[in-house]
Amino acid sequence: MARPRVFISSTFYDLRQVRSDLESFMRDIGYEPVLFERGQVTYTKQNAPEEDCYRSVADADMLIALIGGKYGTGGSHHPYSISQQELKTAHRHNKQVYVFIEHAVHVEYSTYTKNKHNADVEYFYADDARIYSFIEELYALPSNNPIFTFTVARDIIATLREQWAGLFQRLLQGEARSAEVSLIQKLTNTASTLGDLVGFLTEERRATDHSIHMILLNNHPAFSQLQSMMGVAYRVYFTTSQELDAWLTARSMRSDPPEPFDDDDALRWRSVKNPSKMLRVDGSVFDDQGRLRVYTVDEWNPAWLQMVDQDVASQPDPFGDG
Repeated sequence: MARPRVFISSTFYDLRQVRSDLESFMRDIGYEPVLFERGQVTYTKQNAPEEDCYRSVADADMLIALIGGKYGTGGSHHPYSISQQELKTAHRHNKQVYVFIEHAVHVEYSTYTKNKHNADVEYFYADDARIYSFIEELYALPSNNPIFTFTVARDIIATLREQWAGLFQRLLQGEARSAEVSLIQKLTNTASTLGDLVGFLTEERRATDHSIHMILLNNHPAFSQLQSMMGVAYRVYFTTSQELDAWLTARSMRSDPPEPFDDDDALRWRSVKNPSKMLRVDGSVFDDQGRLRVYTVDEWNPAWLQMVDQDVASQPDPFGDG
């Protein structure tokens, strides 16, 4: 069974007991700790030992960085020590990292932030000011920089228990959401396919298949639009301009004959109770025999049905003197 590999990065002599305690904790919970002092870093003849450490970081699943008061061994990546460069390598390879700073060092870091431009300041808990400049760099990272403090190893262990339990819970939630997203995607694809199929069948059969024609006619978008415009509660239905005229007449609307100045083939009905209200029906709605043309919702243009204000007294008289 694959086990998470956790690289423990720190200076050695001042933190060797903490490293040993963390190693025991990780083995107890089934993780695989990687510590150079246990021979778990594979050194090759082609590379310098520090480069093999960085490669082991890249091969691990996560890194725990312990920062104490010792700068440690300087590496080839000036001005960083080897342990600092290990942490930078983990960030470069997008590994999950956890940074633990010794409590006294973290307290003195606030002194550094106020005096970092003063070269004469001597620090009590850190043997090199570059420790504090590195901590400042960590705090400035935009992400993947959880920083905690510790006094003894059990402080680190307690934090890791909480953090890893949270990661496991998030993993379970993510798997559940993944299943939901997959189902939604399948439903979306199915709906899209069915929509395309319906559109194809509609176009192919609407002219010859009476059943398709009647389905589209019974669900004509003009019916619902006219129902809303006229403010009626019951279903509107007509198949010809004559049937629409009869329905509108019953609703106190009278046909408005075309005027000589009209330049379109629209049909118009004016309200008897309020003559300024006029219903305009575009010529595209009916064919030459006055039959209602069949449209799908996507083909229908709401502008073909309009209730407009048009004062009779304000209309120009084409035969007048002006």
